[in-house]
Amino acid sequence: MIWSPAGGEPIKAPNEAINVFDFEPVAFQNVPPAHFGYMASGLDDEVTLRANREGFLKLQLRPRRLRDVSKVDTSTEILGTSYDSPIFICPTGGNQFFHPDGEVAVAKAARAGNHLQILSTSANYSVEDVTKARGAPIWFQLYASPRWEVAQALIKKAEGAGCPVLMVTVDRVAGRNQETLFRLTRRDTRDCASCHDRSSFASRVVRRHNYDGIDLSGVTGSGEAANLTWDTIRRMRDVTRMKIMLKGIVTAEDAELAVQNGIDGILVSNHGGRGEDNGRATIDALPEIIAAVNGRLPVLVDGGFRRGTDVIKALAMGAKAVGVGRPYLWGLGAFGEEGVARVLELLRTETRVAMQQCGVRTISELNPNFVRRAT
Repeated sequence: MIWSPAGGEPIKAPNEAINVFDFEPVAFQNVPPAHFGYMASGLDDEVTLRANREGFLKLQLRPRRLRDVSKVDTSTEILGTSYDSPIFICPTGGNQFFHPDGEVAVAKAARAGNHLQILSTSANYSVEDVTKARGAPIWFQLYASPRWEVAQALIKKAEGAGCPVLMVTVDRVAGRNQETLFRLTRRDTRDCASCHDRSSFASRVVRRHNYDGIDLSGVTGSGEAANLTWDTIRRMRDVTRMKIMLKGIVTAEDAELAVQNGIDGILVSNHGGRGEDNGRATIDALPEIIAAVNGRLPVLVDGGFRRGTDVIKALAMGAKAVGVGRPYLWGLGAFGEEGVARVLELLRTETRVAMQQCGVRTISELNPNFVRRAT
């Protein structure tokens, strides 16, 4: 990634931003190097990280003309709840790495624009605190522990906080070679040991308050659930009334299995290029997932979305909603809540304009005929 403004000095206030990229160099200035590297890095050669952006360049929009688009409605319904925008807040861990107000600041910005917010298991603030700040139910993203008792306790905590949907991440089963993180960490002159005790899993997550009160004995390393299977998902179904969605499905075969196993929805995701370096953009994986589920459950997508035209392309291809991660973290690291709010405002504005340019008044008017693959 290029951590310098496209032209001129970094912006001094959120309202000076003309696109979401303007926030990245400010965040780079403000955020400690290791924390910025944690957010910015992909895996290995970061081929997938780059592919997520480059995938949109392969797609062209096919605008329709002579349609009255003086009034545009960007609202959408996801699993029975209406939101003012099809753009949702992806789960990202440790938001206090970027600003002291962390996920609470993000929640307040999401509330202002009535965006769906999905909270990470690894959030610094608890699901209860973030729900209060959002002023409406949020979804909970689950990193399933190798110990079932830990996963079950997290599920019960999310349900008790009023979360209607459990978003289970299924693409984190091993360690990560985050080379950008490692390189930027070398530039960090702080004594990180006081905040990052890696002697045990319980010590690693001491500031991740969703784990408060949960017995973490026996959980080692970084806590990835390499033993996660479809049987585990069925077991989750037996202990919660929340709807269950899967985050990290990127093949038609697994999408069909999700339908067969009664899953309520899919988030097509490659963890922002942090799951594995497979080289395939989520926007390229989306069509086969849409075809496989054939309308039997809603499909969401994230990965590399930075422009309103990116959003429109995914919606036209059949996605129900589109998630953003790094852009709102740039805004958070740059200016806190106001930065997040401005990032979301810019994306909403660009999406509305892209709809008008395509000649559509509602999200439901978009269909695959509005997109073609470049030759």
